[in-house]
Amino acid sequence: MSKQKKIELQQKEKVKSSNVKLTKKISFEDLGIKEVDRPACNVGFSVWVRSLGQNWRQGTVSCKGRSEVSFANRKPWKQKGTGRARAGSARSPIWRGGGVTFGPQPRIKKLKLCKKVKRRVLGDILFDFLSNKRVSCMNWMLESDKPKTSEAFKALKASGISSEKLVLFLQPGDFLTRASFANIPGVNIMFFDQANAFDLSDCKHWVFLEKDLDVFKGMVSRWI
Repeated sequence: MSKQKKIELQQKEKVKSSNVKLTKKISFEDLGIKEVDRPACNVGFSVWVRSLGQNWRQGTVSCKGRSEVSFANRKPWKQKGTGRARAGSARSPIWRGGGVTFGPQPRIKKLKLCKKVKRRVLGDILFDFLSNKRVSCMNWMLESDKPKTSEAFKALKASGISSEKLVLFLQPGDFLTRASFANIPGVNIMFFDQANAFDLSDCKHWVFLEKDLDVFKGMVSRWI
């Protein structure tokens, strides 16, 4: 590659980086929220996180009881006269290969939490992130018709949050943006209707796109 081409490529990259005005820290005023001191609902937060952990379990663990193992149910030997301990069935839990007593069985747990507690917990998390200036609005749009992970990573790197764990709010139909950020480590993509206490608190930053500002305001307004 000649020197002129290298210089032209460097200039193009500089122009692209200068045109990107990526992140803006969101405050209470930007969302139309009054900053008020509110005590955190620690009990509700812990109950919600534990219920999420239980509901997310796959619940497919299983083992066979004595009625399910593949052994004949006949008596192995007669009761008396053999000198051995009496036995009634090879399916006994005492025997090797026998059934398991009180073993785990497949089950699905559905633990629910009332809407008032969820709204209170989400509001507490929102106030904590806003007061610490950890909510950002990113002015970025994908220019091509295909997902570009490299461009998405450059946007995060230019904003200075590429090395931190963050939650990126997207709309369900934004497939190209979702595919662009999907393979970037530390980025947890969340739709606006999927907010939960665990994912929102298990990160350092919240990020949403500038085109989704009204959607973000509508989501946050339901938490207060």
